[in-house]
Amino acid sequence: MAGTAAVLTSAVEYTTVGFGKVARTTDSPVTVPAAPPSGPVWASDVTPAAERNGYGPVEKDQSNGGIPARDGKPLTINGVNHAKGLGTHASAEIVFYLGGRCSAFTVDVGIDDEKEPATKLGSATFGVYADGIKAAESGLKTWADPATTLKADVSGARYLRLVLTDGGDGVQYDRGDWASPRLTCA
Repeated sequence: MAGTAAVLTSAVEYTTVGFGKVARTTDSPVTVPAAPPSGPVWASDVTPAAERNGYGPVEKDQSNGGIPARDGKPLTINGVNHAKGLGTHASAEIVFYLGGRCSAFTVDVGIDDEKEPATKLGSATFGVYADGIKAAESGLKTWADPATTLKADVSGARYLRLVLTDGGDGVQYDRGDWASPRLTCA
């Protein structure tokens, strides 16, 4: 089941000298995340609590093609195809609710071959955060690099955040693949 959207309404009422009674209400949209994953599971099969992507949507089990959803190609890093994963474009962020039930996260990261090597462009860094603390980082990855395996201890973490950042030369062709992303959960 996906997360549930809701609106929280808060109200405050007070009395001021010279103005009398004042009342204010505010609506705040919130998303209650889906239940945390259980067992070993592909992260691409888990509904994110939040996501943002630099170009089009985050793609499930395919590369980031363009602005329309589901327009990517197979996830391919330096000639190696991956059936499972997430296709992103810098700057991107994906947040998963773990609810403290997971212990490990492993993933192969790299720049997707969809536009490279023809352009010889594309560079980015991949970061994995457990409750805001960096658990793993790739260093700079370019279009010419093979995938790098990241292993992160996420024991007890409530949230897992995957972050793709620009490699320092702008975001052109920075299509980052989170390939074979595996969560180990209770």
